[in-house]
Amino acid sequence: MKYMEFKQILESSDAEIYKEVFQENQDNIRIKKEKTAVKNFQKIFDAVFQITYEKGFQAMTMRDLSSRTNMSLGSLYAYFASKEELLALIHKHGSSMITNVFEKFHNPDDEPLEQLRSVIKAHLFLSEAARPWFYFTFMESKNLNPEQMQAVISMEESTENRLVKILEAGEEQGLFRKTNHRLTASIIKAMQQDWYLKRWKYKKREITVDDYADYVLEFTESFCLNKE
Repeated sequence: MKYMEFKQILESSDAEIYKEVFQENQDNIRIKKEKTAVKNFQKIFDAVFQITYEKGFQAMTMRDLSSRTNMSLGSLYAYFASKEELLALIHKHGSSMITNVFEKFHNPDDEPLEQLRSVIKAHLFLSEAARPWFYFTFMESKNLNPEQMQAVISMEESTENRLVKILEAGEEQGLFRKTNHRLTASIIKAMQQDWYLKRWKYKKREITVDDYADYVLEFTESFCLNKE
């Protein structure tokens, strides 16, 4: 699977992403017209990602957000009650995107090597398609309250556990060699994170997400496959 194939299968436009944000949180939103809410959520989130990339979420003021979105403070507070609630909203939906992608692209009935390839590529390709979300959630997780931080940790553990189970299943079948699968999964996760955290480096070297995904797979398979 290549990145463009992934995007075609994903079939998730920006409008659809923010429609999900609205639908999942409409009980707490004062704006009930879906079309208006979707348009403004996209405007708000894009502005948050831009501002926090420039100076960090904690340094961002509501007036900064108002100026960047051309929305009044009152209009902004119709979508969330505080900066903390906005932060939680972004993290929550980022987790939902990851869960949905794994459900669509990971087939537990496939043989372990195919599962490993699918999971690694799906995660990398999603981080390319939704890089501002991934970068933001990684960099700003330090500002979450303990309960929200635990939710982020749980998601991190969940994606790592998925890799561990695949590696363990492969070992049982004699496909993967016996090793510390938990540590292997952690290293794979670190390689995935490097793509969206240091995107500038790979862009400068003219490395595409397909190039990077293929190399991560080659690197992982050369280490994991049982050569006996």
